[in-house]
Amino acid sequence: LQLAKSGANIALTDLNPDIDEIRNELEQIGSKCLDFQVDVTNPEAIEQMVHEVVGSEGRIDILVNNAGITQDNLMMRMKAEQWSKVIDVNLNGVFHTTRAVLKTMMKQRSGKIISISSVVGFSGNPGQVNYSSTKAALVGFTKSLAREVGSRGITVNAVAPGFIDTAMTQALNEAQQEEILRQIPLKRMGMPEDIAHAVDFLASEKADYITGTVLHVNGGMY
Repeated sequence: LQLAKSGANIALTDLNPDIDEIRNELEQIGSKCLDFQVDVTNPEAIEQMVHEVVGSEGRIDILVNNAGITQDNLMMRMKAEQWSKVIDVNLNGVFHTTRAVLKTMMKQRSGKIISISSVVGFSGNPGQVNYSSTKAALVGFTKSLAREVGSRGITVNAVAPGFIDTAMTQALNEAQQEEILRQIPLKRMGMPEDIAHAVDFLASEKADYITGTVLHVNGGMY
């Protein structure tokens, strides 16, 4: 929504076909909205989606890689399927989507690629060796790709959120929430808008000389 408020037309991707609410919000803002029911682990479906977006809009200026899942378990109890599924969505999905979009951005000689990492990619978190691994891997992905495509006017950055006030964190019990707040110097969780503003900044001309960087939005929690 923040990107739409800044003037961007939006192409939404989700496995959930029921996105009428967010589509309506985008239309109220005045943003054109294309929506696709796409599995990011399916490279052929991603290629087709990008083809349709370019056919409709003529170009792609911004890619935000924010598809992600968790399947938490302690390492000794984690099944291979839990490991592989998280890797497939959170890391391979970024590869498939970015590669598909890069073809257009390279021709344009411009573009902004922003991936959503996480504080746990830097600090680690018990029970999340799969999730933490993917979020740490996105840092290397971001820095390496930034070096590859910088000469084409494409910037590649990441945002690493800390604990954000969402339905997921609200579901934690009081003791768990207190332990999280104890680790955050600002003594509060972030808001979804904090992450949206960070992405909006990296997608704007104000960040034209920033690439290969991770912007930490975590209230000082490292």
